[in-house]
Amino acid sequence: MKETILLIALTLFMIAIAILLYRVIMGPSMPDRAIALDTIGVNLISAIAIVSILLNTKAFLEAILILGILAFIGTIAFSKYIERGVIVERKGDN
Repeated sequence: MKETILLIALTLFMIAIAILLYRVIMGPSMPDRAIALDTIGVNLISAIAIVSILLNTKAFLEAILILGILAFIGTIAFSKYIERGVIVERKGDN
């Protein structure tokens, strides 16, 4: 019973990621794309956690941590690019 529920949840996460990929590609604005990418990261972390539970292993926990850190940094960089037009500011730039 637990495996069935987890497989259904995994399927729903994959469907959500596919819908969010459409939003990233066809999004009407850059903030919509940034939010969709962040949501893809969260859904991917959840999907990896479900796979880890299904396989009864702790091997994927490091991957979940790294993916979470990368998703956070990517969201910050993308939002900074949307706000200012550059990601890294230099002292000579105004």
